[in-house]
Amino acid sequence: MAKRFENKVAVVTGGCRGIGKSIVIKLAEEGAFVYALDYKIPEENEVFIENIEISKSVKCLQADVTNMQSIEQCFEKITNEAQRVDILVNNAGITRDNLLLRMSEAEWDAVLDTNLKGAFICSKVASKIMISQRYGRIISIASVVGLMGNAGQSNYAASKAGLIGFTKSIARELSSRNILVNVVAPGYVRTQMTDALNTEQKKAFIENIPLKRIAEPEDIANAVAFLASDEASYITGQVLNVNGGLFM
Repeated sequence: MAKRFENKVAVVTGGCRGIGKSIVIKLAEEGAFVYALDYKIPEENEVFIENIEISKSVKCLQADVTNMQSIEQCFEKITNEAQRVDILVNNAGITRDNLLLRMSEAEWDAVLDTNLKGAFICSKVASKIMISQRYGRIISIASVVGLMGNAGQSNYAASKAGLIGFTKSIARELSSRNILVNVVAPGYVRTQMTDALNTEQKKAFIENIPLKRIAEPEDIANAVAFLASDEASYITGQVLNVNGGLFM
């Protein structure tokens, strides 16, 4: 069976853990060579991906998505090695939850810098390469919170809603160069945080989800892979909701 991303080069920010790691594995499984950018990368002797064959198609690079120089240096290294960048996944993100009246300026700035400014910087640098290729896919990971809001997460919601507006704008700018730009908006996903909840907390957590389960990271990776593939070649500027029906 043919692999959808044979001979393609992908970059995934926040790619060394959680949803990002699942995206890295999915793209590599389907033939891409993937650069996982993260603020903290695995130690030299740490097993990042257990499947040895897949791990041969993945390289981790330390990067700060909030710093233009750091990202420019990473992409320069990538293009020197791989000569191209076909897919960018803006996945890096953080939370600093607090109620509005208690939220500090530092908490607001940290979330907006990583989640929104980071996507701006990475998209700006990657798009220069994609324009010269006349081919590219940019996919940003937003959130159901950016669509419906959530108490105590005004900074996070603003950053994710901003990603959606940012995506729709640059999709219009880049479409003539065969660069498609889309968003995946996950609902609640199984993470270390949700794993730590007790049974009653988990029950309350999923009560409002029509599918009655929390998403697996692979559910998000599958959506990203679809939008990055030729099967989605007539889709741009869109938000693909992967939330089990939590927001319709």
